[in-house]
Amino acid sequence: MKELKLYSEKHLSRYLSVRPGETKLGEKVQFCNSFEDLEKTPAKIVIFGIPEDIGVRANYGKPGTAGAWKEFLKSFLNVQENEYNSGDKILLLGEITTSELMQKAGNIDISDPNYVQKLGDLVLQLDTMVSEVVKKVILAGKFPVIIGGGHNNAYGNIKGASEAFSKPINVLNIDAHTDLRKTDYRHSGNGFSYAFKNGFLERYSVFGLHKNYTPHYIFEEMKQSENIHFNLLEELPKQGREKTFLEHLNFVRSEKFGLELDCDAIENFPSSAVSPAGLGMEEIRKLLQEVANEENCCYLHICEAMAAEYFSTGKALSYLVTDFLRHRTYA
Repeated sequence: MKELKLYSEKHLSRYLSVRPGETKLGEKVQFCNSFEDLEKTPAKIVIFGIPEDIGVRANYGKPGTAGAWKEFLKSFLNVQENEYNSGDKILLLGEITTSELMQKAGNIDISDPNYVQKLGDLVLQLDTMVSEVVKKVILAGKFPVIIGGGHNNAYGNIKGASEAFSKPINVLNIDAHTDLRKTDYRHSGNGFSYAFKNGFLERYSVFGLHKNYTPHYIFEEMKQSENIHFNLLEELPKQGREKTFLEHLNFVRSEKFGLELDCDAIENFPSSAVSPAGLGMEEIRKLLQEVANEENCCYLHICEAMAAEYFSTGKALSYLVTDFLRHRTYA
């Protein structure tokens, strides 16, 4: 499958730090040679990465999200295998083959008057690649965990899941932004707009939205829609935020739904739109645990993270993923 670079044990050995008397997740995770093999493996969790920042650049954002996947691997593969973590339940599939698209994006002159539109054309190609992989993973009876890249990839996730289930799905998005910008060309700020437009998204709930970075026209559109639920970070109570989050979960949980986490929502997390205001890391961990055991949750996507010298991005992403998987019993 040209959309995906499949991983093997040999490929990932360079990331492993093996110690005598200890076992790491990277020594136990499963691999496959094809999607036919994927259906046969007993592992129910399938993890893959999207190393790109094309959609972020097309949205006038700061590039760098392409490196999050590698940072995640360095940490996740070295998590201890113990009574709380089991690599046997996980299949590490590989990564979307973004190298050619990334090279094309890098060759576009930023002074070109059609710079962002040309990037958007590349995002459209990426959409197809992501949606095909997500669709195949779900049709194989597995639960996809998707790491890295911009939030433009939410569209591919939603499209792939919707096609796998042959109906629109719901989405719960923990995010500082709605990503409901106009559908003029593809970028990281309109994945959900396109998902609505093309009939792949039914109900959409946004938790932790920032007042300062949501255009007026989007507020107006959300208020007029019965299929969109949102709340504002600035209006969340100091205590009892879990109750508010449960309202968002209730809005989507009756049908198949995807869980999207944009790291822009986390306070001081290195991301394409890092913010000094946001939800705390420990708070985010609890929210993911809350959703993990929902039977109708059909994928997890963590995006917009960036590597930084001052922050252990890979370790943070690993905590989020292991927290979710530890509480996931339906996969």
